[in-house]
Amino acid sequence: MLHRLEEQSPDALLALIKMHAADDRPDKVDLGVGVYRTGQGDTPVFRSIKAAEQQLVDEQDSKSYLGPEGDMGFVNALMPYIFGEDATMGGRIAGMQTPGGTGAVRLALALAQKAGLKKLHMGTPSWPNHAQIINDIALDLETFDHANPDGTANVEAALSAIRGAGPDEAILLHGCCHNPSGIDYTAEDWEKLGDAIAETGIFPVIDTAYHGLGNGLDEDVTGLRSVLAKVPEAFIAYSCDKNFGMYRDRVGAFYILADGGETLDKAFTNANALARASWSMPPDHGAAAVRLILRDSKLTAMWTDELDQMRERMRQVRAALADAGTAGSVDLTPLGRQNGLFSTLPVSKDQVKELREKHGIYMAGSGRINIAGLTTNNIDKFVDALADVTGSA
Repeated sequence: MLHRLEEQSPDALLALIKMHAADDRPDKVDLGVGVYRTGQGDTPVFRSIKAAEQQLVDEQDSKSYLGPEGDMGFVNALMPYIFGEDATMGGRIAGMQTPGGTGAVRLALALAQKAGLKKLHMGTPSWPNHAQIINDIALDLETFDHANPDGTANVEAALSAIRGAGPDEAILLHGCCHNPSGIDYTAEDWEKLGDAIAETGIFPVIDTAYHGLGNGLDEDVTGLRSVLAKVPEAFIAYSCDKNFGMYRDRVGAFYILADGGETLDKAFTNANALARASWSMPPDHGAAAVRLILRDSKLTAMWTDELDQMRERMRQVRAALADAGTAGSVDLTPLGRQNGLFSTLPVSKDQVKELREKHGIYMAGSGRINIAGLTTNNIDKFVDALADVTGSA
């Protein structure tokens, strides 16, 4: 059978990692890999996570199965941070643990398809794995432009997609810290989106993978909450891999908003069945550590302080880039008002290649950069290299 398979293109980011590792220039700069880095270039384990893991070592008395829904203590402990004080919205929300935010997105789209979803609308550019998941489960995808040329969100394109959608269609939105552009909808934009979604009945799927890395834990979910307050149904995919620094532990959650009662129960049992068929039981270690942190006020304070430091460092980098003004033909000022780990620069693949070969600066071919890869030691080098490669406007 295997000779029938068609060879797949290698992952571009993995290839970039190998090229960076093989580069022996001491001043090389990695802006490709999508993980947080400190000013010293490290991706550390949170102190709060270390403390929670030690508690698990000392106190955990079993590694028995938890069931397809995973660690419900973890799922419930997250809910007030995502949905606010009325975490269940009057009994209208149910959730389960997933293998990372990717597992949550996969489960959301598979469940929507099982419920009769025919077409998904998505702004582009988007996280590349969104399209791969959509293609793998054979959903019809229709795209619209997420960003305007001036570095703001193209809310009119999203509204047009929503208003033109028919029954059994959904829209995939980034909750905050858009990957790969860093361009988020404003609070006013979210109000408009929520009103349009409520009017048309299109089904919202909100991917919240970088909560707390933009403007704050409450600020980053203002848009999500405003939409959920207006609509009868929604799916929310959530990741703890970034805001707890648990990339390799794959810590995520999937939430269903429905009108409560029988509908919510049916949706949850179907999600449970899909999870059972996909990964059977989610990995528990990381979720258990997060649960311990969110149930202990001292550990919670330690975590939020670490998250604040991450966010502040990225805001400082963005401010420095914005202060640089232009670098060749690239206007860096919009990066100051964008959010999260990523921004996308208007550079060609040839210019990306020249940045890599001539200056040792590694970034995705799309022009996406990881803001956290820049430090006080290399930001001037980056701006100068960008000016050299892109020339004058």
